[in-house]
Amino acid sequence: MPGNALILSGGGARAAYQVGVLLGVSDILPHLKNPFEIISGTSAGAINAASLAAHPGSFNRSAHDLAAIWRELEPDSVFRSNLTSLLSGAANVGFSLLHGGSRGKKPLALLDNSPLRETLSHMIDFRHIQRKIDKGKLKALSVTALGYSSGESVSFFQGQAGLKGWRRYRRVGTPATISVEHLLASSAIPVIFPTLKLSMEYFGDGAMRQMAPISSALHLGANRVFIIGVSGNRAVGPWGRSGKFVEPENSPSLAQILGQMMNAAFIDSLEGDIEHLERVNDLLRLVPEKAEGQTGYLREVDTLIISPTKRLDRIAARKIKGLPKTLRFFLRSSGASAKGGGAAAASYLLFTREYCNELIELGYNDAMWDRDKIEAFFNKG
Repeated sequence: MPGNALILSGGGARAAYQVGVLLGVSDILPHLKNPFEIISGTSAGAINAASLAAHPGSFNRSAHDLAAIWRELEPDSVFRSNLTSLLSGAANVGFSLLHGGSRGKKPLALLDNSPLRETLSHMIDFRHIQRKIDKGKLKALSVTALGYSSGESVSFFQGQAGLKGWRRYRRVGTPATISVEHLLASSAIPVIFPTLKLSMEYFGDGAMRQMAPISSALHLGANRVFIIGVSGNRAVGPWGRSGKFVEPENSPSLAQILGQMMNAAFIDSLEGDIEHLERVNDLLRLVPEKAEGQTGYLREVDTLIISPTKRLDRIAARKIKGLPKTLRFFLRSSGASAKGGGAAAASYLLFTREYCNELIELGYNDAMWDRDKIEAFFNKG
């Protein structure tokens, strides 16, 4: 599928929804052996992206194997949730306030995500990425992280010879051999998970300051993009959209504030970039045929976007009880519940079978709902 790119945004546990959509695509078009020559991921989306890029089998097999991992996921596969680890993380952050906000070379984090390193090491054989590139089955894999010193959004890409890096305002693309370190850095939610040092700089979650999530795929040569978001904006209002608005009784809880901050990092930039891309496409369609050669590097890019038809925070509010007691107490005390209005924060950390399986099911159903669009997109390619 020349020029096809897959864009997987960040979103912590919400990335299970992406897996459901991919499952749906693989069942709708089972003949697709390799539908995406470019795969770009950020944060938890980077983990899904690398898993697909490193899988030696067909797209159908890779989607089902990825789903099998997410269906069995538990919090202890991602972070240590026992009381000792949680207290240690809180103490680590607390003590930093007495030492200029830093703990020296020890990264600040409330949660110990060392289990995630082990999970990823067993889940992904990174050697297959280059093998697929050498065989022409993959053009490039891109993983984005934020450099804390430079403040730049850095897209590390592993791809075919001849692909060049780029530099734009606060955006950099640089060739690299993708490893578990890049995935841990890209998914390091601020303060929640520890930063990682890559080369000369500490990196954190790639969703932060990622002003143009689609751009890395375009720099790598994509002219058609299949985007899987994790926002529930298709399902909510109230301003100018359908949906019932209930006036809140209290001011926002701590979890509600944190949830909106996470939404801003993981969701808003992607939706803004999609809007910008569609506006450029509309403008290019107005350009007379004889003047097309004067548009410079601008080109029309076909897009298909699949995003949740249900609010993921409401699903999370029903599933909080599946978390370990220690973490459940912390989330509920901060207002991360339906009553507290902060379930959005919990929706990013709910790495439980019940929550992930419901999101996979939702993603699959949404893909089936958009079956005609999906068939048209890939048949056109």
